[in-house]
Amino acid sequence: MSLAANVPSASPLFPQSSNLDFGVQLHNIDVEHLSGSTPWIGNLLNDDFSLIHHLLYKHQVVVVKNQANCSPKAQYELTQRFDPDARGYGHGKTLDAKRSILHPDLKTVPHQPEVQIIGNGFVPSYEGLQNIQLVHPHHKKFHAHPIPEADDLTYTRFYRWHIDAALYDLHPPKVTTLMAVSVPKGRRQTLRYDDGSGDELDVPLGTTAFVSGYRMYDTLSSADQEFVSTSKIEYAAHPYIWMSGAKSRSDGLGLVSEGKELSESELPAIDEGKIQKLPMCWKNPVTGKLALQIHASAVRKIHLQNGRVIDDLAAVREMVHRLQRPGIAPGLVYAHDWEEGDMVLFNNRGVLHSVVGAFASEEVRLFRQCNIAASEPPLGPEAVVV
Repeated sequence: MSLAANVPSASPLFPQSSNLDFGVQLHNIDVEHLSGSTPWIGNLLNDDFSLIHHLLYKHQVVVVKNQANCSPKAQYELTQRFDPDARGYGHGKTLDAKRSILHPDLKTVPHQPEVQIIGNGFVPSYEGLQNIQLVHPHHKKFHAHPIPEADDLTYTRFYRWHIDAALYDLHPPKVTTLMAVSVPKGRRQTLRYDDGSGDELDVPLGTTAFVSGYRMYDTLSSADQEFVSTSKIEYAAHPYIWMSGAKSRSDGLGLVSEGKELSESELPAIDEGKIQKLPMCWKNPVTGKLALQIHASAVRKIHLQNGRVIDDLAAVREMVHRLQRPGIAPGLVYAHDWEEGDMVLFNNRGVLHSVVGAFASEEVRLFRQCNIAASEPPLGPEAVVV
């Protein structure tokens, strides 16, 4: 019997006794070959999409196995279904700026420009691209104090905890989809926080790590919950160029303050109207729950409810790190163990995620990523969910 003939179902990724309270696996879905069509969802039936939509906003991360036949077009159509009015890749033309820290990491699928190719190693040919040299982001290029070279393949770090978002001009995407095409296997690594806590985590090679912004909010004191639900973050203009000279904390959660950010005169022209001031907390459009959603590496200022603005960058970073760090504790991290054919969808407005891992040059990893700049901003704490 074909996948399409079976009834879709879902099962939790973790037992109820687990500290991890998010994530679900979806069964009996074939994104490429489902029958039925509408203008925005290609071959995906409305009833099936309703299930996927419900699962995503209830569980934040949805894992769908055995999708090796899924084309870039089908991946894009599924991603866009969450926001039918959205157009264009989530980072817009940011990737074209060679000074952007994102520029080396992504290759665009020529016939589906909303879909990017990421990974590691040399790929002779894929989806219209020839002789691709993929570069897996390595913490030694971004962290202030990297792991020594001798320990590099045994130990690893969270590269950068983040939200997929341009954070300048374009609204943060609602959903990101990741598709595993080729996955090197055979070893694991020990992830070190190296922040004085002694925290470590055993992870699969090249995992993608996720944490729940809802759990991050729930772990705060009542005073901190009041603070984050009434304050806003102002992000730097052209943030991925602005931060290009700066370095990260060892836990991947924000930058160290060494005065290495680019000045305004060194950035492309700035349109003040495109600078983003977003709530610290974003409301789930289905459950109404609040997630602490801050891209710590791109923060510039904090706007308080009383009108005061905290613009001391070092102080802003320390405040944000104090609020977010409990939410990335080892017991709260889902480190997905990728298999070829895995498609993972995640609520980009409810989880943070990070690249992880250090690959040898001969270990080839090939993934596709899709997210689309949203048609509307995130819902703030005051929003009413119908």
